[in-house]
Amino acid sequence: MPTVSLDFEFNHSIERVWSALTDSKKLAKWVMDNDFKPVMGHKFQFRTKPNKWWDGIIDSEVLVLDEPNKLSYSWLTDGQNTIVTWTLKEADDITYLHLEHSGFENEGHAYNGAKQGWVLMQNKLDKLLAQ
Repeated sequence: MPTVSLDFEFNHSIERVWSALTDSKKLAKWVMDNDFKPVMGHKFQFRTKPNKWWDGIIDSEVLVLDEPNKLSYSWLTDGQNTIVTWTLKEADDITYLHLEHSGFENEGHAYNGAKQGWVLMQNKLDKLLAQ
């Protein structure tokens, strides 16, 4: 199964990057509006403006919560049930962030949209962390 796999490096502490992944208000600044809570089993949604192809809603549930090393949640939208996993490591004042978005049926629209979307969101995360 195709998997979006991306690696990022930030000159910020692992705690700062973890906060950007788990604080609902910060998450909204670089991903989408949401009602995320860093609690195992918490069901939440990412929400954005709908369009003629998509209702703008992503249903999710926290699957793994290992602060500040790993966060994983389901990502169910448009008939695709996938999993987003963030893995963080810190060394020499650099935080290494690995994204794995897995479970795509094929390298079609959903896969390509996710890949492009995460790259764009990473730029927003860079800006948020610099604030």
